[in-house]
Amino acid sequence: MQRQSATVDGTLVSWLEETGPPAQDTPVLYVHGVPDSAVMWTPFLERTGGIAVDLPGFGESGKPASWPYSLDGYARFLPAFLDHLELDRVRLAIHDWGAVALTLGPRIERLAAFDVVPMLPGHRWHWIARAWRTPVVGELGMGFTGRTLLRRVGGLRPDHVQDVLQHFDHGTQRAVLKLYRSANVNLVALDAVLAPTLVLWGERDRYLDPAWARRFAASVAGPAEVEIVPGASHWPWLERPELIERTADFLL
Repeated sequence: MQRQSATVDGTLVSWLEETGPPAQDTPVLYVHGVPDSAVMWTPFLERTGGIAVDLPGFGESGKPASWPYSLDGYARFLPAFLDHLELDRVRLAIHDWGAVALTLGPRIERLAAFDVVPMLPGHRWHWIARAWRTPVVGELGMGFTGRTLLRRVGGLRPDHVQDVLQHFDHGTQRAVLKLYRSANVNLVALDAVLAPTLVLWGERDRYLDPAWARRFAASVAGPAEVEIVPGASHWPWLERPELIERTADFLL
């Protein structure tokens, strides 16, 4: 697995890349959410090959204060990133705020969606997101975010906490606050997603109600199947690692 970087549309972008199966002509693109980075997809990359990008503001990508950390900003960035890689289409895996990649629409050949921000009317932010969206309260919350808070309040496992804290600097904290505060209207035309879709959702997701899984699946235009993962959290593959193979079988 190699770490790559380039300047795309004036922004430093970093990504992990793993050579895929020889017969795979359309690579898998993995897009993380908050507060993660590309490293969360490492076990998937090892199985399927492909590309896991650090979105601007996260991981080892650039984190300039002037960058538009918003749905619109990422909707402009992602096509430019694919164009830089000379990719017309991708097989896509997304988690949480990785849902910004749904704006790629017809460039998506297959889609695996884990516990994604729904991008549909009626979604209400969880209490941590509401705190982040509140001036001063959000900044104070970021200032107190550390190992203990991520484990006891966020529900992250110790190894996951370590991965998050590796890149959770001031630039990422600023990007998270700007992203959530930009999201007063946070809708995507899901009927532009024509690809076969697999929706995997943790039964015990404390941030996004599993009821959204079927509503999301019903909103994409392509054929979709839904699996609510018993006993699993917002990151369901961490409790159920067999989901990595399930996802690989679907995407490849």
